[in-house]
Amino acid sequence: MSLQENIHTVRENIAAAARAAGRDPADITLAAATKTQSSETIQAAIVAGITVCGENRVQEMAAHLADNAYEGARLHFIGHLQTNKVRHVVGRADLIESVDSLRLLEAINAQAEKLQIVQDILLEVNVAGEESKGGAAPGELLQLAEGAAALSHISLRGLMAIPPIAIKKGDNRKFFLQTYQLFVDIRTVLRDNNANMNCLSMGMSGDYEDAVQAGATMVRVGSALFGPRLPVVY
Repeated sequence: MSLQENIHTVRENIAAAARAAGRDPADITLAAATKTQSSETIQAAIVAGITVCGENRVQEMAAHLADNAYEGARLHFIGHLQTNKVRHVVGRADLIESVDSLRLLEAINAQAEKLQIVQDILLEVNVAGEESKGGAAPGELLQLAEGAAALSHISLRGLMAIPPIAIKKGDNRKFFLQTYQLFVDIRTVLRDNNANMNCLSMGMSGDYEDAVQAGATMVRVGSALFGPRLPVVY
């Protein structure tokens, strides 16, 4: 299938999952996870209707920005972000989805202050407690959210989660439901920030339909759009 056909299929699946959950399909954003894709492929995806691109690596993001590859779409940074790379991402990505520590929050806030901007961020939660993945533990999330809300050059927009790889449909539903409840709980506590906390980013190629049914407002889809990822050559 062509890229355009794949995008259409994923959008149809999102819409069906949303309707099954009594939700409006228009409330869910499809973000194309563009890791290892060429600038030409990214532009083709945007021409085919993609409105959000999610990039995992700072180096790849910088190269694509130099090519104007993301023109016509919003750019999200969705990979692990080291504090020494913050200056390359703040002000360039519309949304940083993978913030998981107070140290990283403070580094982003400091760089945003230098640029005299307010940087939109999501807090990443390691909902399954996997040692191999980043993200704050669920029990640490509220304190981290309160820290984010106190920083004047950061706008906390919501949460992001990457549960374990789903072997079969439904495997991650419990993790998505847990993340949704965390999202609701934190919005309730941070009432003054409610207007900004409207994004719950969860679900990837193998489980995005379950994520939508559990309350995701954004899904990050790569291989279901672009096919299997090519190996990265360094």
